Amino acid sequence: MASTSPRTSLAGTGFILAGATSIQWSAALVQPAFSRLGPVATSGWRFLLGAVILLAVTRPHLRQWRREQWRAAVVLGLTVAFMNICFYQAISRIPLGSAVTIEFLGPLCVAVFGRRSLGHFALALLAATGVVLLAHPGGGITLVGALFGLGSGLGWGGYVFAASRLGGATTGFGGLAISMSVSALVSLPWALSRLSLVLSHPTLGARLALVGLMSIVLGFAAELQALRRLSPSAAGVLMSLDPAIAFVMGALVLNEKVTPWMLVGLACVVVAGVGVTLHRDVPEEIVPQ
Repeated sequence: MASTSPRTSLAGTGFILAGATSIQWSAALVQPAFSRLGPVATSGWRFLLGAVILLAVTRPHLRQWRREQWRAAVVLGLTVAFMNICFYQAISRIPLGSAVTIEFLGPLCVAVFGRRSLGHFALALLAATGVVLLAHPGGGITLVGALFGLGSGLGWGGYVFAASRLGGATTGFGGLAISMSVSALVSLPWALSRLSLVLSHPTLGARLALVGLMSIVLGFAAELQALRRLSPSAAGVLMSLDPAIAFVMGALVLNEKVTPWMLVGLACVVVAGVGVTLHRDVPEEIVPQ
């Protein structure tokens, strides 16, 4: 494997942090739409508008697709739809940073139980301790919100495998465009149920379009560019910072309160994520969030 130059590594780091920032920033910007549309319809509009942009840009040649490619795209689309609907339900009930931290348990558990070593189980216990600290009295965590966060984490864990399969079966961004179209179809009934409301409020439609662009198009593109420049272990360490970025966005955009216990819990989860990544015995492919 060719070594990565310092300049390339710096560019990869910038791309992956930009992708995470775009995704978490969009999650903060979309929250005002929940009161009018509800989390599921909001998620549907995000997928619909993001998919339209991706299809227009990539123009995938579907006549050349094999059955394996279609299967991989459909599985990823269903997985992402489940993950994002649960995530939006979570952030409509609990702080953004806490939701992303709980969600991160999904890919973390995939990495831990894929190795089954004593050290990895210790790191899993550290992450669980972090979540308990986040749920302390006054932390803003509700049972329903936490359960939706865990559901989103389950989807994120499945996403790792589904995206890896799609990446091996397709090239470019065409597969991503089809997967996001499948996600849009899953949530389309809820999106269309709020069509008149979106059409009668242009600013709401503009917000949804911006969120779709930031999260689905720009977020994925930035992370893909990062993965072309960074080693899997380096990318995994940087992706472990997603909960921290979410806490920052929640505080800056939504004025969410951050307590010392939350910061300690966040640190536990981030350290566990970094530790699991650095102690991999076999290199694994990292895929965009």
